[in-house]
Amino acid sequence: MSEGIDIKELKRRMDGAISAFKHDIASLRTGRASANILDPVMVEAYGSRVPLNQVANVTVPEPRMLGISVWDKSMVNAVDRAIREANLGLNPIIDGQNLRIPLPELNEERRKSLVKVAHDYAEKSKVAIRHVRRDGMDGLKKAEKDGAIGQDESRAQSDRVQKMTDETISEVDRLLGEKEKEIMQV
Repeated sequence: MSEGIDIKELKRRMDGAISAFKHDIASLRTGRASANILDPVMVEAYGSRVPLNQVANVTVPEPRMLGISVWDKSMVNAVDRAIREANLGLNPIIDGQNLRIPLPELNEERRKSLVKVAHDYAEKSKVAIRHVRRDGMDGLKKAEKDGAIGQDESRAQSDRVQKMTDETISEVDRLLGEKEKEIMQV
């Protein structure tokens, strides 16, 4: 391949969008407990806001229960407050230096709202992928205009970028379909 664009770099950036999407949908609550549910929780600790996993250990002792072992006894109330303020619909029960969080059964309305959130995450991911494609296409146009590559090479690389974009977006759709099915399971 002569000059033009770095296909591997575009692929890496598209894969990054997929990874971010996977991380986002992993934090969505299905019917089962998952430690990822608490990923967005930030605790006010030692004068700054830190992620929950830096002040406590999160476990899943039962399918509908989360367990949190806070390392510093003085942080238990701060962790409790952070979880309640995160608007996840969770109500921790303090048990000494530990917290137990029972996960309520998801009703139909809550399931549908979670599916909407998953669709929003998917759309954000697709937009990011399209931005990568646009950057690649702009690079090809510039290289062709500057005479670095010929029209045929530009068209061939452009087709590769579009094919890569289509495959990546279909991967997002596949992951979204799986998550939607998981959320709607009763």
